[in-house]
Amino acid sequence: MTCNGKSRFRREGGGGSSAGFTLVELLVVIGIIALLLALFLPALSRARGVAQRLACLNHLRQLQTCWLLYAGDHHGILPPNLSVYDLSSGEPIPGLDLRLTWCAGNAQKDLDTTNIEKGYLFPYNRSTAIYRCPADRARVEGTSVRHTRSYNMSQSVTGVSFGRVLGNLPTFQNLAQIRRPEPGKLFVFIDVHEDQITDSLFGIPLPGDSWDGIWFDLPANRHQNGCNLSFADGHVEHWKWAVPKVFRAKGQAVEPQEEWRDYDRVRDHIRKTLDR
Repeated sequence: MTCNGKSRFRREGGGGSSAGFTLVELLVVIGIIALLLALFLPALSRARGVAQRLACLNHLRQLQTCWLLYAGDHHGILPPNLSVYDLSSGEPIPGLDLRLTWCAGNAQKDLDTTNIEKGYLFPYNRSTAIYRCPADRARVEGTSVRHTRSYNMSQSVTGVSFGRVLGNLPTFQNLAQIRRPEPGKLFVFIDVHEDQITDSLFGIPLPGDSWDGIWFDLPANRHQNGCNLSFADGHVEHWKWAVPKVFRAKGQAVEPQEEWRDYDRVRDHIRKTLDR
């Protein structure tokens, strides 16, 4: 305490001199630091989000390359996409051989990468990290294990079809068949919402179907109200949504009305008919 009653925080200097800050000065410095943090932290958060989005796009690009390499090695035949779980039971659809697919398993329950390593695409890139979005922070319930997979493959690509499970859904089986939509408009892999992802097939009803207006699989929302996709010609895209994707329940309805813009946008990039 100084003789005039002011508190001082002193540090001893050389030669017996002393210097210090008053309590008011210290509070001003703290206030300036807090202001700078308030200004720069949102920018840093945005920068981290952009970096994660770019890393996710890179993962999808690598998966898409694996998909194309598989087709190249198999005379244009596309990798199987047969892992489908029942929305109500959460169990695999009876009769489907989950070993014969690009990636089997349940992303909500898998504690390791065994199912990824059994998939048909794994030999083309032996990094299991490319199957998970860097921004996906979800963990297997009751554990500290993060999800091993964040992506699904479109039903339009060798998916379960023709009334076996999801109705009469036309699919492409060979690379040469991809014409409507053309390869640059047919999405193959998509970033899926971490609270909903289960099997590895992304399904969506066709217009006029009895299930029309239902999200079989909910796209991700973790990239600044958007998600990432890859396409059959090898390129990748980031999509912003008209309505944030909030998980409510498996098989949730498309709502509010504005969300139909997103729903139909996804459907514009799948195969809708058997016409070639």
